[in-house]
Amino acid sequence: MALQINDNAGIIEVKGKLNAQNALSLKNYFDALIMHSSFIIVSLNKVSEMDKSGFDTLINLYKKALSKNKVFYIISEKNKEVTSLFQSEKMNYVLQNRAA
Repeated sequence: MALQINDNAGIIEVKGKLNAQNALSLKNYFDALIMHSSFIIVSLNKVSEMDKSGFDTLINLYKKALSKNKVFYIISEKNKEVTSLFQSEKMNYVLQNRAA
C-alpha cells in the first residue's frame, strides 16, 4: 500500500508504509504544514510498516517543528510495530499513546 496522508478533523492520519521510498513525500507534506500551522497532531495508528528511514524522517520533522515553536504531537496507540520502534530508538517520550 502506498503512503496516504489525510486530514481527519485536524488530525493528520498517515496510512500505509512509511519507509525510505516515501519518506520524502512525508517530509515535503509536513514541511509545508509546519510553515503554516502552529499545532500539528499526527496519527500513526494506520501505518502498516515503518522502517528506520521513515522513523528518522518523522523525528526530524518533530525536531524541526519544536525549533520553530510549533506543537507537534505524534500519536499511536493501536500500532505495536510503531510503538516498538520508538521504544527501541529510545524516543518513546515523543509518542503520545492515546487513540485518534
